[in-house]
Amino acid sequence: MPLELDLYGVYLPGVFGLMLAAYLIVRGLRAVAARTGFYALVWHRALFDLAVYVIVLDALFSYTSKLIP
Repeated sequence: MPLELDLYGVYLPGVFGLMLAAYLIVRGLRAVAARTGFYALVWHRALFDLAVYVIVLDALFSYTSKLIP
């Protein structure tokens, strides 16, 4: 993974792409959870969403770090 992303002269950290991917995945998971009524079982929705985001981000980071020697 590159250390920096060059976006029209603006340098962003390389983890930014993983953070964006994790956000999009969690956004889809939130939609599925809301439609199925899963949030009725969750005590604190915001904390649950944050925990799922951290788990997905860690999974993406672990997966990509194994791809790069």
